[in-house]
Amino acid sequence: MQQSQKIDTVKGSGSVFLGMLSLLALSLAPGIAIIFYIYSKDKYDREPFENLFISFLLGVVCTVPASLIQRNLQPQLDHLISPYSISYYFIWAFILVAFSEEGCKYLALRFYSYRQKAFNEPFDGIVYSVMVSMGFATLENILYVFQHGFATGILRMFLSVPAHACFGVLMGYHTGLAKFDPDRAPLHLWKGVLLAVFFHGSFDFFLFLQNNPNVTRYVSEAFLIMGALISYWMAIRLSLRSIRQHQALSKQVFENPRDIL
Repeated sequence: MQQSQKIDTVKGSGSVFLGMLSLLALSLAPGIAIIFYIYSKDKYDREPFENLFISFLLGVVCTVPASLIQRNLQPQLDHLISPYSISYYFIWAFILVAFSEEGCKYLALRFYSYRQKAFNEPFDGIVYSVMVSMGFATLENILYVFQHGFATGILRMFLSVPAHACFGVLMGYHTGLAKFDPDRAPLHLWKGVLLAVFFHGSFDFFLFLQNNPNVTRYVSEAFLIMGALISYWMAIRLSLRSIRQHQALSKQVFENPRDIL
């Protein structure tokens, strides 16, 4: 009897371990796939592994200040604005979430990746920015998937993680322009941040509005989800176009560097 109980315990422990391993693999897979996709697009002078790894780790670290900002400002928002108003969800989506997260990613990109000697072509801005974004998104994904389960992992594989990558591409595109256009570098950098914040905030705003009964009384949740998906689709289209344009610019850097901008 005791032997049978021990066998059942071992089997149970093994099942739990395999389940956790499956969730971890599901959490890591989308970020890794996106990293390899972007890396494969860097055709002319690929970045050192050390730089990429540090950028990824900085993205992981960025989750801490972003989380602290959100946790400390959320009670203030609750106190200042009614949670039943649309403006509450606007500030929550665009300022508390989008600006805090994209702002933290930008700091990692600007003060580490941007300064590397290996950052020597416009496409590198996209590479480094996506590495930072995937570090952030991967840790966030692990936390969400382990908390909410397999179905959440599948949903986030096709939405949240690729969305972070798109925001990273948009920020990185303008960071790459800034590197090779020093006279207008601040304009390029701010444009990248604001574009990332805009699309991140738009995506979250429509999803957050589903929690507002004053909105869902008149607007269906399906319509709100459609709004988020349209924002997501636009970010994807802009990201793919940005990748193509920077591949062309990077080619010019090596073939005719005087004419890149």
